[in-house]
Amino acid sequence: MNSVLQVEKLGHYYADHTALEDVNLEVAEGELVSIVGPSGCGKSTLLRCIAGLIQPSQGRIALNGKEITDVPDNLAVVFQDYSRSLLPWLTVRDNVALPLRRRGRSKAERQAAALGALQAVGLADAAHKYPWQLSGGMQQRVSIARALAYQPALLLMDEPFGSVDAQTREDLEDLVLRVRKDGMTILLVTHDIDESVYVGDRVIVLDRAPGRIVADLAVGLPQARDQITTRELPEFVHMRAEVGRLVRGQAPPGADLL
Repeated sequence: MNSVLQVEKLGHYYADHTALEDVNLEVAEGELVSIVGPSGCGKSTLLRCIAGLIQPSQGRIALNGKEITDVPDNLAVVFQDYSRSLLPWLTVRDNVALPLRRRGRSKAERQAAALGALQAVGLADAAHKYPWQLSGGMQQRVSIARALAYQPALLLMDEPFGSVDAQTREDLEDLVLRVRKDGMTILLVTHDIDESVYVGDRVIVLDRAPGRIVADLAVGLPQARDQITTRELPEFVHMRAEVGRLVRGQAPPGADLL
């Protein structure tokens, strides 16, 4: 399987604070990789370095073999604050179509791609509405549709469901699982341990600052997942507990404590 993202010996410093240190990560084409860790461990800093929004202090990041030195053209980001990422004076369809101008698409092509993406997230009927007329969950669906229409090589998601209610969060998790069936490569940062296991093919756990990768865990769950039966599986319960212990810096049962 082709490697889409390569992160090598990445480090980043803010004045006298070390946010990330010696981070090495590889993401294959079509993978959905979750990143979790305690508060302040550098999860969002890592995502922003990958997005080209921050120039790392050291190390190398490459997307499809090309080193990232600025915001890449073939990358999309879905942020937690959906209300600030959508332009209130544009319709939902025009918000989704807007980034496609960078692709050199005609207006007709942009509109068609936007409607197709909105159909994929269940919002085709809202195409002519404005973002402020939609609920928070629907606005985040618009943000996801915009990323789908752009067809990036890599989709970054930074705590994308942290500002919605629990039921909407589950619906959006399932939406992401449907989206990735088309082979989209996704790197998702979350503070929710259950979510990281439920949606991920792998779970990357960062240590407390300075952020380092302390575990890279394969999620051995069936590809077909749902909110009830998947979360009842012994494999899910075991993985959730293992990730939880790592995030909290706890030793596994039976380990010798020094």
